[in-house]
Amino acid sequence: MAITRRALLAAAGAASAAACTTPPVGPPRLSRPVVHQRGIVEPERRHTVLAAFDVVGDLEQVLHSLRGLAPAGDVVLSVGASLFDARPGLARPSLLTTMPAFPGDVLDPTDCGGDVLAQLSSDDPSALPSAFDVPGARLRWTVEGQHTGRNAFGFREGTGNPDAWNPDLMDQLVWVQPGDPEPEWCVGGTYLAVRLIRLAMPTWDSKSTADQELVFGRHKESGAPLGSTGEQDALDYVNDPEGTRIPLNAHIRRANPRTPESQAHRILRRGYTYRRPADAAGEHIGHIFTCYQRDLERGFATTQRRLAGEALAAYLLPFGGGYYFVLPGDNTAPGER
Repeated sequence: MAITRRALLAAAGAASAAACTTPPVGPPRLSRPVVHQRGIVEPERRHTVLAAFDVVGDLEQVLHSLRGLAPAGDVVLSVGASLFDARPGLARPSLLTTMPAFPGDVLDPTDCGGDVLAQLSSDDPSALPSAFDVPGARLRWTVEGQHTGRNAFGFREGTGNPDAWNPDLMDQLVWVQPGDPEPEWCVGGTYLAVRLIRLAMPTWDSKSTADQELVFGRHKESGAPLGSTGEQDALDYVNDPEGTRIPLNAHIRRANPRTPESQAHRILRRGYTYRRPADAAGEHIGHIFTCYQRDLERGFATTQRRLAGEALAAYLLPFGGGYYFVLPGDNTAPGER
C-alpha cells in the first residue's frame, strides 16, 4: 500500500497546478501503474473483521501498522470522509462524503464512520486479531463476521452479482479509471459502502418459508427466482408486470429491476453474518453488507433508494457503517514515495 499522507498532499498540489494549465490532448497518462488491492474481487474468506479508526497521530505510520496486521491480500485498507475533513491539504476523492441516513435507518454514531477502515479476512479465525493496538489511531468501532454462503435469514448470498472475474466489467462498475474526475492517486481504487444491519430474527422465523420467499423473490433452498429452477435463471419482469410471480416489492425486483438503465447501477456485493451479545431487545444477530462501486451515488445510493418500501425492510434495522474509499494497491511500502 503506497498511498500515504505525502502522496495525497502531492496529488493535491498536482491538481492545483493542473487547474492552471491547458489540459492535454488524448487519453490521460498516469505517473504510476494501476494496481488494485487484493481482497475485493476475490471470493470472500470465511471469517472477517472490520475495524474503523480515527487517526490521532501520523497517518503513514497508522497505514503501515494496519497493513502489517495480516499477510498481503488478507487486509484491505480504506479511508473515510472524516480523514479529509480534518486535513484540508489532502487530495480528497471527489465523491467521498459521510453516509447519510436512509429511510428506516437508526444510525448509532459509535458504529459509524472513521478516518480509516481495515478489513481483515481469513479462512482461519485464529489468524485474525481479537484486539487492536495501533499507534497513532483510536479504535472507533469493530465487528466480526462470517461468510457461509447464506445469510442469517437462510437465503443464498451473492446471487446476481456482476462477474468479478470479468476485468472489463470491473473496470466499468468498480474501479476508478484514468479520466474520471478524481485526483490521480484514486485511480485503481474504489468506493465502499458498509452497512451494519440488525435482523429481526424472531419475527422472520415466525413466517412460513413461502412467505419468506415472497419477501426475497427467490426460492430459499435453490436461490432460483420464484417460478424458476436455476439460481442464475434470467429474471423476466416484462412478462410479470403485475408481480403475480415475483411481487413488485420483492427484494430482488427492487434492488435490480433489470432495465437497461439499472445495468449501470450494479454493485459488487459481499455479505457476512455477525453476532453480538444479547441486549434489552434480545438476541443480536445481523448482517454486514459491503459493496464496491466506481461511483457511490450511481451505485449504492441509487440502489438503496429503490429499496424504499420493499417487503424486506420490515425485518431490518440498519444502525451503522459508512462510506469509504478503498486505496489503490501498490508494490511499494508506505512512506517510500
